[in-house]
Amino acid sequence: MRDGLTEVFQQTHRELRPRSAVPELQVEFFGFANINNTIRLREGKLLVRVSDLLEGAPENVLRAVAHILLAKMYRRPIDREHASRYRRYVSSQHMSRKAHLVRQIRGRKRIGPARGRIYDLDAMFDKLNNLFFHGLLARPQMSWSSERARNRLGHYDPAHNAIVISRVFDHPRVPEYAVEYIVYHEMLHLKHPVRLRGSRRCVHSSEFQAEEREFPQLEVAKKFLTLL
Repeated sequence: MRDGLTEVFQQTHRELRPRSAVPELQVEFFGFANINNTIRLREGKLLVRVSDLLEGAPENVLRAVAHILLAKMYRRPIDREHASRYRRYVSSQHMSRKAHLVRQIRGRKRIGPARGRIYDLDAMFDKLNNLFFHGLLARPQMSWSSERARNRLGHYDPAHNAIVISRVFDHPRVPEYAVEYIVYHEMLHLKHPVRLRGSRRCVHSSEFQAEEREFPQLEVAKKFLTLL
């Protein structure tokens, strides 16, 4: 199939750039920890890695992958039909299950302690669980991030059943309500998993947003976080 995949990329290249010679291509299926696909140009050679989860995918899906990668490489508009076809396939139930399993097996998740210098995330989860969820949410692994990232407040990782909060917020000048809001937001992701609407992922559903507004210090917490 690898030779067939190379041919798909060659044909797609001719479609996108009919007046240009097709460069040397090195195309392979690669064992990423997720459904990732990459392309880069090195010394006139295009190096392509397609997630091995897509090995055995229908040819029209692989052609969509080739179109998307090459269009991005050459800064061309991405055809909506190709984009939609790819999203539908990778968001399908069987692919979501495969990706979830692969993330658990291959993904490396550095889970640190829940107790920080200032705040204990386990205790905070239990408090919020009782206040807003009737104590019904099973507590995932709670962890402060290994790095002091400011561009990502926190995230819920369903593959590892972990809520990770940026260590930058484990600080005396960060009010407790701000950390609680971040944890509460990620608990809502735990309660309201990502849904599919057609080929699109719905991350913050209307139910999610309605419950988020129930956090009593929502506005002041958001304001503090934007000014941090």
